[in-house]
Amino acid sequence: MNTRELVLDMLLTLEREGDYSHRLIKSVLDKYDYLEARDKAFIKRLAEGTLERQLELDYYLDCYSSLPVRKMKPLIRCLMRMSVYQLLYMDAVPDSAACNEACKLAAKRGFGSLKGFVNGVLRKISGQKDSLPMPEQAKEPVWYLSVKYSMPEWIVEMWLDEYGTDMTETLLEGLLEVHPVSVRFSTLISDEERDSLCRDMRESGMEMTRSPYLPYLYLTGGYTENPASLPAFSMGKCTVQDVSSALAVEAAGVKEGDFVVDVCAAPGGKSILAAEKAGSGRVLARDVSKEKRSITEENICRMGAENIEVQIFDGTQTDESLLGKADVLFLDVPCSGLGVMGKKRDIKYRIAREGLGELEKLQRRIVAASAGYVKKGGVLLYSTCTIRREENEDMVRYISRELGFVPVPLEDVLPKEVIAIKNHLKDKIQEAGKEPGAGLTVEEASACIQLFPGHMMADGFFIARFRQPE
Repeated sequence: MNTRELVLDMLLTLEREGDYSHRLIKSVLDKYDYLEARDKAFIKRLAEGTLERQLELDYYLDCYSSLPVRKMKPLIRCLMRMSVYQLLYMDAVPDSAACNEACKLAAKRGFGSLKGFVNGVLRKISGQKDSLPMPEQAKEPVWYLSVKYSMPEWIVEMWLDEYGTDMTETLLEGLLEVHPVSVRFSTLISDEERDSLCRDMRESGMEMTRSPYLPYLYLTGGYTENPASLPAFSMGKCTVQDVSSALAVEAAGVKEGDFVVDVCAAPGGKSILAAEKAGSGRVLARDVSKEKRSITEENICRMGAENIEVQIFDGTQTDESLLGKADVLFLDVPCSGLGVMGKKRDIKYRIAREGLGELEKLQRRIVAASAGYVKKGGVLLYSTCTIRREENEDMVRYISRELGFVPVPLEDVLPKEVIAIKNHLKDKIQEAGKEPGAGLTVEEASACIQLFPGHMMADGFFIARFRQPE
């Protein structure tokens, strides 16, 4: 099995068919599960890294190639990108190997006449990789950050306008850092059993670092296999869930006996944690398709959450039978996903600023159709996995000012470490001469929090809590 050729075919598939990279990479690794762990790790890193650094790689190629990247044949374009990534970011791969293997692959795939071109460009970059050109930061700060962190310019510009240079650069750095798998242990097991399971995982070669925010969540590393292969996973003692998602459930303050409605539930992480907290209560987990229902049911079944009912339902429609019934309503609406680009690396290339207005309309339709499910005194918990004010703070204003919900402070429901980071970042935004509250009232600002990669150990995520007036 030629691992480089496998990555090349994956990149070509993504370019031609527009599949989502995280899905394709997982399916390929599952298909070739018989490969050595180091080969699978090589495939994963090369595919993900090439996608993640695509803008930067294209910039260097355009600097050293007589043919612009956009005019290259798709196979040559993908081959050059993955080869430059090896030269710049994979120290264990000798430069000569990266260049030679690229030439061999070009010839094998019918482009033997371009071997000289491929070799020449790669050798130039290899010879100057310690002094590669960059846009001039002082004259073109947006373009500089775009190339350095391989982020579309419109996103860089948006964050610079909202958060200032220092905070934005830390955010961009955070999105490029290695993102460990987050393992959440069931809150129904004892501390002793959780500690025992952690010891077993460490003995299997997994690094386990407890989250500084939640005692039942650990960040993992050093394990090359799928976490689903762990005995604790198959026994329903733990699941994969980011701390940001768990914090959303903590913010909702689910209590024993509560009836919880999760409108956009897949893959079910928040529903399962809410079910654990609700105890004798119950959770209604809904989503829009059979595929999403299947994913949610699989996770629920494995975790043994018997107090959850899963249904297919279009969140933009109102179910009148639920009006005034929910103690807690979760509205984790479809979003632009700018907070999880560190895990879904091609999101940034798929999103166009021009199309985001339709997404905002969809979010409002879901919120408007579902808000009536909350009983008097009940909680509405709004969340997204993005970092964009039109989808976050603007929605806080809509829920508070147009739907009449009361903002509820998060200080008493989130860990003090998380609130301390929120306050610290508020000060940093002010120091940069920007508006930290995005025009929110004091009460509205206290009811929400934006989580930032790089500034805390979590995905980019937004959480806002409201109460239905009595």
